[in-house]
Amino acid sequence: MKTLASLFLIGLTSIAFGQSTSKQLKGIDKELNTVLETWQAAGFAVAVVHKDQIIYSKGFGYRDLENKIPVDENTSFAIGSSTKAFTGSVLGVLRNEGKLEFKDRPSDYIPGFRFYNNSMNEQITIKDLMTHQTGLPRHDIAWYLFPSYSKDSLLSRVEFHEPTYSVREQWQYNNFMYLAQGVIAEKITGKSWEENVQSMFLNPLGMKNTSLDISGLQNGKNASKGYSLTDQKIELMDYYDIAGMSPAGSINSSVKDMSQWLKVWINNGKLDGKEIIPIQYIQEAMSSQVTIGGGLPGTENADLHMSNYGYGWMTSSYKGHYRVEHGGNIDGFTATVALYPSDSLGIVVLANQNGSSMPAVIRNIIADRMLGAERTDWSTKLFAPYLKSLETKEDIESESTQKIGTTPSHDLSDFVGTYSNDGYGTMNITLENDTLIVNLPKEKLWLSHYHYDVFAPMEIGEKPTDEAPFLFVNFATNDLGDIGSIGMMLQAGLSPIIFKNTPAEVSLDASTLDRFVGEYELGGAVVKVYTKGSDILYLFVPGQPEYELYATGENTFALKIIEGYNLEFNNGEDGSVNELVFIQPNGTFKAKRK
Repeated sequence: MKTLASLFLIGLTSIAFGQSTSKQLKGIDKELNTVLETWQAAGFAVAVVHKDQIIYSKGFGYRDLENKIPVDENTSFAIGSSTKAFTGSVLGVLRNEGKLEFKDRPSDYIPGFRFYNNSMNEQITIKDLMTHQTGLPRHDIAWYLFPSYSKDSLLSRVEFHEPTYSVREQWQYNNFMYLAQGVIAEKITGKSWEENVQSMFLNPLGMKNTSLDISGLQNGKNASKGYSLTDQKIELMDYYDIAGMSPAGSINSSVKDMSQWLKVWINNGKLDGKEIIPIQYIQEAMSSQVTIGGGLPGTENADLHMSNYGYGWMTSSYKGHYRVEHGGNIDGFTATVALYPSDSLGIVVLANQNGSSMPAVIRNIIADRMLGAERTDWSTKLFAPYLKSLETKEDIESESTQKIGTTPSHDLSDFVGTYSNDGYGTMNITLENDTLIVNLPKEKLWLSHYHYDVFAPMEIGEKPTDEAPFLFVNFATNDLGDIGSIGMMLQAGLSPIIFKNTPAEVSLDASTLDRFVGEYELGGAVVKVYTKGSDILYLFVPGQPEYELYATGENTFALKIIEGYNLEFNNGEDGSVNELVFIQPNGTFKAKRK
């Protein structure tokens, strides 16, 4: 792989650059304005780098559509997953300093970090994190709907994420694995991921319009708003705060700043003769480390083929030229950062249109010109099928599976509770005006009854339609007949993710807990209740393991590790505790205090 990399990093030349840049990009403004109009976008910015020079840099449209404030080369956009190349490069620098090896295990640097099973713990290396070969699917809902500012807290969820493949069996994109890389660097340097990126790259590259968290957009003097295209209308979107998942995609930047980043990658890791990223890492990162998919040439585009991955970069062949690229998507924004190493060419396109192919269209239009390749009408080629897909979707008729006339098995008040999953997070379901409300960390949804104990989540104000819901919330009862859990299909390829209905824990002081301490007689056996450390109550039943309890009320408790088993302490006439009641799936049992 190093040999292959050196072929396109040494003696960089291009047949296309015998022409003048002005001739290659003649009329490009008009063409890009047409793209802006065709794709009905608010705005975008683009920059082109050749060798160590920015040869084109310009904004189109508006960064603030409502107030008609234009985009320019210094406008900040969220670059999403284009952040990953920065995170991987931090490890590249640290490896060059002898502080880690990519063959090391993540747990060598993050104490207590574990995966779903021992086989994964033993096999997975840092390189597997960098190349998405852990066997884990995305599990993105675990951070997107349940965000946290604590990187360590988010990373602790990985232990409960089920894989869909064995280690190195299949490439599967996973944002958590780039979070893990950021945390590894934090443990080694004693600095936050943000401080590492700032000191290693942003400062030496003079990327002054680049920020590392949501405040860069919220408070930026030249920051773009984000938009979506819905029913042929441009709509403003709220910024999404990626919070603790920052190493996977939190950077906000301008095309002028990103041009500095491109210069480093097409100049063997150096800027103005100063090494920013070690050349060995540059070569490996832009080489094919793993196959994403077949990447076979098609009949229509036989000169587009190969689909591989390096470190934070995707590699492919574009019309006979080696391309290294990574896109980025976050609410309201889409980005593409592309390198053509053999041609000393870099192109960055940042757009304020959600989930759009437009940046790729612009990238390809410019690449065709700069590489001297046969020009393809990419805008028409990609936008026309997009419109057709929207029209086709409207024409599709599907037969509903809804069972009409069914009702929930319990009163709606019985569905209220706190539902948790160790790998995802916690949601609270409340009842407001005869409607079940799902309270997530950053938003609320309401539950529309579908059939039986199955509901469909809806945005507040959204009304049910005849179309099948995109997601179902399936409530299930426990052995006591109570609503015990929720199942949701949140990850393709896996069974429903289960959120258990966990009674809210009540804090009781030591003196209150002491009231329950003692021995209780149950069918001739003596059951013991005692405390440890004065603030935790335990239960011991002969022949069974010790059970830790947690308070759910002033005199009610639940077993910490077993669902559906509850305890209630009753008082005698004198006010002292004289009875322990076991409430179990197989019945209720009373034990008298000795």
